[in-house]
Amino acid sequence: MEFWRQAGLNYVQFSRICARVVRKSLKPEVRTTALKRDEAHIRVVQWKDGQPIKPGAV
Repeated sequence: MEFWRQAGLNYVQFSRICARVVRKSLKPEVRTTALKRDEAHIRVVQWKDGQPIKPGAV
């Protein structure tokens, strides 16, 4: 069994932790660029009758 499962993590959590450690271990010149990739952006779209609803239209 994989050690990350034994630790109670799923693969997504494990890979996020690994990516964060690698980004923090980079040289300062490239660390800033790599840390920008650590940010996540989420867009929520509401759906009605199989079609996305445009923002502002209710």
